[in-house]
Amino acid sequence: MIQPSQSLSVVLNRLVTYWQAGLSFCVGICLFSQLWIAPALATGVYDFPNGVDSSNWVYDEAEILSRTTEGKLNDILSSLAEDSNVEIRFVTVHRLDYGETIDSFADQLLQRWFKTPGEQTNQVLLVLDNVTNTSTIRYGQDVSLAQDIAESIAQETLQAPIRKGNRYNQAFLDASDRLIAVLSGQPDPGAPVLEEVVQTEGTFATPEETKSSNAVAWVIGLLVAATVIPMATYYLYQIIQS
Repeated sequence: MIQPSQSLSVVLNRLVTYWQAGLSFCVGICLFSQLWIAPALATGVYDFPNGVDSSNWVYDEAEILSRTTEGKLNDILSSLAEDSNVEIRFVTVHRLDYGETIDSFADQLLQRWFKTPGEQTNQVLLVLDNVTNTSTIRYGQDVSLAQDIAESIAQETLQAPIRKGNRYNQAFLDASDRLIAVLSGQPDPGAPVLEEVVQTEGTFATPEETKSSNAVAWVIGLLVAATVIPMATYYLYQIIQS
C-alpha cells in the first residue's frame, strides 16, 4: 500500500520533471527566436521590384514616412523629372541583410533597377536604413551634382533632423528641397547648422539595444528559474517529510 508521504513524493517529483521540461522548452524557443527573427525581418535588394514604377518616387519599406510626406515627395520629384529629366528616388529600409552595408545595398539596388550605365546616367538614389540610421547617395554621370554636395546632402541635410529625434519626414523633405535647388541651378542652400549638444549624464540604450537586452534578460531569468525552483521544491518536500 502506498503511504501518503510516498504519494506526495511521486507528485512532487512529477511536478519538478514537468516544470524542468517546460522551462527547457521555453529557453529553447527564446534562443531559437533570437537566431531566426532578426534575419527574417532583414531587407535585401530582392525584396524590391526588379524595375521601378515610373509613377513612384518613394519606396518606404521601413514605413517611417507619413502618407502626407510620401505624397508631397512624389509630387515634387515627379515635377523635377518632367522639368529636368533627372529622376530622384528615396528608399528606406528596416535592417539590412547580414554582411550588407548601406553602400553595398545602394549599389545593388541601383543595378537592379537600372541595368546598364546608360540607364543610370540621370538617376539619383538616396537610401536610409532606419535601424542604424546610416544613409548614402548614388547618382549618374549626367546629374549636375558635385560629390561634396551630394555627400553633404546624405550625411548632413538628411541626418540633421534624424539626430534630433528620428524626424524622418522632415529629413527627407529637407533633402529633397536641397537636391531640387541644386539640380535646378539655384545656389546651394548648404547644410543645416548643427547645434553642439554636450552630454552631461549617462547614455541611454537605443530601442534596438533595449529589445536585445530584454530578450537576454528573459533567457537568463528562465535559466535561473529552472535551477532555483526545483531546489525550492526539494527543500519543501524535505520539510513536509520531516
